[in-house]
Amino acid sequence: MESILLIKHYLCLMIDQATIQKIFDAADILEVVSDFVNLKKRGVNYLGLCPFHNEKTGSFTVSPAKGIYKCFGCGKGGNAVNFIMEHEQLSYVEALKYLAAKYHIPIEEKELTEEQKKEKTERESMLVVTAYAQEYFKYQLHHTDEGRSVGLGYLKQRGISDEMIEKFGLGYNPEDWGAFSNTAIGKGYKKEFLVKTGLSIENERGIFDRFRARVMFPVLDLAGKVIAFGGRTMSTDKKVSKYLNSPESEIYHKSKTLYGIYFAKKSIVQQDRCILVEGYTDVISFHAKGIENVVASSGTSLTIEQIRLIRRLTPNVTIIYDGDAAGIKASLRGIDLVLEEGLNVRVLLLPDGEDPDSFARSHSSRELTEYIAHNETDFISFKTKLLLGSAGDDPVEKARLISDIVRSISKIPDNITRSVYVRETAHQLEVEERILYTEIAKIRKKGEEEAGKKGVQQEPDLNGGEKMMRSVTPCDLEETVLIRYLILYGTNDLYEEKVNGIERMVSVGEFIIRELAEDDLELLNPVFNTIQNEYKREYQSGTFIPARHFIAHPDLKVSTIVATILSEPYELSKIWNRMESFIQTEQMKLIELLPKILDNYKMRRIEMLAREADNRILELQNSGDLSQVLEWIKRKNAINTIRRKLNDKLGRTGIH
Repeated sequence: MESILLIKHYLCLMIDQATIQKIFDAADILEVVSDFVNLKKRGVNYLGLCPFHNEKTGSFTVSPAKGIYKCFGCGKGGNAVNFIMEHEQLSYVEALKYLAAKYHIPIEEKELTEEQKKEKTERESMLVVTAYAQEYFKYQLHHTDEGRSVGLGYLKQRGISDEMIEKFGLGYNPEDWGAFSNTAIGKGYKKEFLVKTGLSIENERGIFDRFRARVMFPVLDLAGKVIAFGGRTMSTDKKVSKYLNSPESEIYHKSKTLYGIYFAKKSIVQQDRCILVEGYTDVISFHAKGIENVVASSGTSLTIEQIRLIRRLTPNVTIIYDGDAAGIKASLRGIDLVLEEGLNVRVLLLPDGEDPDSFARSHSSRELTEYIAHNETDFISFKTKLLLGSAGDDPVEKARLISDIVRSISKIPDNITRSVYVRETAHQLEVEERILYTEIAKIRKKGEEEAGKKGVQQEPDLNGGEKMMRSVTPCDLEETVLIRYLILYGTNDLYEEKVNGIERMVSVGEFIIRELAEDDLELLNPVFNTIQNEYKREYQSGTFIPARHFIAHPDLKVSTIVATILSEPYELSKIWNRMESFIQTEQMKLIELLPKILDNYKMRRIEMLAREADNRILELQNSGDLSQVLEWIKRKNAINTIRRKLNDKLGRTGIH
């Protein structure tokens, strides 16, 4: 039912089936996933860290040949459209549009009706507002006297070229209290979403702009959508904050966002390294020098979510600091988090008086690249050198330094990396390695005990993966096997039959569908039932290819299960080993296996119906409803008739 509604949804938006098929045909799963995940070739497939759950060892697999992705850690899987839906939190139609744009496939849509406009989600509405805001700010920057003199003048003063202004979509919001808000409302944008995005503020005096007299820096998500803004004040009033950021909203979570990630993601993957700076102009200045694998934390301490966002693309991070020692010390805790997440951290300290923006502007691209390569150092060495300077010859301070370094090393999950740092630290601080190992062991043990008190982490929700396949109904084991056969072998010939004197081949899929229909059985698992019913409608079509059809299914649960089936090795003999020992392959034994499996499944269902009838009869007898009792006794007799027939059949096949 859910899949039918989805289909109706995209049909009502007038994306025709031919266009949808073009999108699926063009969407290269490897290209699509590589935009977000750093993948390494492993045989015929590609492996990386799963973007859908926290893992330190890659279990996320992409199969270009099958057109699917599958995580063996959390169970997520599907096709290119599913990936974009899940990763970018888009609807089916939005994901299709995303891929259509990526592969330059035109989509013609009729204008939405008023009713369809109302159906747009809050998120979509907010993204529409932020997209308009960016265009408004750009226009103000380039086409108004105030924008050109104040905003553009500031950007030129900072050495930001027209190319970079255009690339990062920079703009300007006028000083007038309600310039943007009133213009937006006048163009039909709802006040509700202007406020929810944080672009406007409403109080008893009315509505006014949050970012007055500020140069505007749009913040883009991984998909390139504007989700927030940062505004740099042009006011000289010291009471006014230099930088102002959009508040948290449905589309913007500061702790999960890195400025410049959209422009940097491909370069990060290619360079296998991410350079982390602090502010907007730092990122822009590096891009101007041709160094594009750069993102910014936007002036906040690093968060776990930001670190994991980087780790999806690369395990290697270089953090660049200016010469402000106090600021660096305040950021050390954040870097400990980076170590804890298993990233390889390098640190670069710029000369006194320099920040990444000024340093990049005053050096050529080659000079900048060489300086980073020659001066970056591992984090532990950097931290040791930094803290030793403040400790001096004070033994107590030195002991505190050692404890601090040890805590950082203890965060590192990899044993080998940890041991290398222990050896280096012991040498630099003139401490026995044995002592460091002892302290690290104590810290890690304490951490494990604290984690144990919080309880065991619950199994992740597979959202259509293995958990769903195996735990929805009492017959999921048998139904999983039948669905596997429909997907993997459905079009294979099973046996020959003669109808009206004409010989024809019966396929595996036709046999399963006919056998279930004979006893009016529909699969209990709702997702499997969807597959069964669609298979029933489509299998007689000469162009029907089960795997291709269902892996491209608009219902995420269906495509996820099919991805699981296509990606995982599955030995049927392990489930049905009570029948016999199999030497031949599963496919070779279909003619023998399939009837047995279907008969066994039917018997399971009959036993369930019989128990249901017995329970119902007992309930009705206790309530004194004799008329209903007789009706259920008739049903029980019919069930027993079918059961006797199946028992006879199962006896002949050797299944008990």
